[in-house]
Amino acid sequence: MSDLKDKVIIVTGSSKGIGATIAKTLASKGASLVINFSTSKSDADNVVSEIMNSGGKAVAIKADVSKTEDVKYLFDAAINHFGKVDILINNAGIAIYKLIQDTTDEDFDRIFSINVKGTFNTMREAAPRLEANGRIINFSSSVTRLMLPTYATYSATKAAVEQMTKVFAKEIGSRKITVNSVSPGPINTELFTQGKTDETIARLASMSAFNRIGETDDIANVITFLISDEAQWITAQNIGINGGFA
Repeated sequence: MSDLKDKVIIVTGSSKGIGATIAKTLASKGASLVINFSTSKSDADNVVSEIMNSGGKAVAIKADVSKTEDVKYLFDAAINHFGKVDILINNAGIAIYKLIQDTTDEDFDRIFSINVKGTFNTMREAAPRLEANGRIINFSSSVTRLMLPTYATYSATKAAVEQMTKVFAKEIGSRKITVNSVSPGPINTELFTQGKTDETIARLASMSAFNRIGETDDIANVITFLISDEAQWITAQNIGINGGFA
């Protein structure tokens, strides 16, 4: 598989969890990483330090993807630091688990603002600024294939991301930029485990073919392929990464 030397990659929400693992994995392949965060500066700085201590290149840039001006600044700062942006990985997102009847207007607006508008904002900014032959990876979720109580708003945001991904792939394809989404199943991160009992986690693990929940490396490895030259004919697709969960 081709290496990522000379590629500049923005990973949103990469101060911890899946995003941090993706960033560190891609840095180990030679890419220069933009570690985006909105609140967790110390975590982002730790990711940058780990990458640089391993001989890689990285910079932490604060930006709230739900805000248009922040996203413009994210790209400005990335280009000022590294000279260009080749790849955008839209990992930033939140989860709110409530029954529809218990979901407030504030809950609804917040999750759509980050998960949907955040993805929209970064794609819109990337359209004229990403290098030709670039890559965009958006994050959906395997829960869009299921009917899990309390997941209505979360799964709705991810379904929206999938459809935007497909349309945007057609809109930007003339520049040889591929746009795909990935749908992880349960992954061993704080975002997934928060508020869940051990029994619930075990039940969800049993839904995979391998009787386990995924690890962040499982996601990073697939994304490494999707942004490679070998994946140039894959676009407008949603890739499940869930061990047969859905």
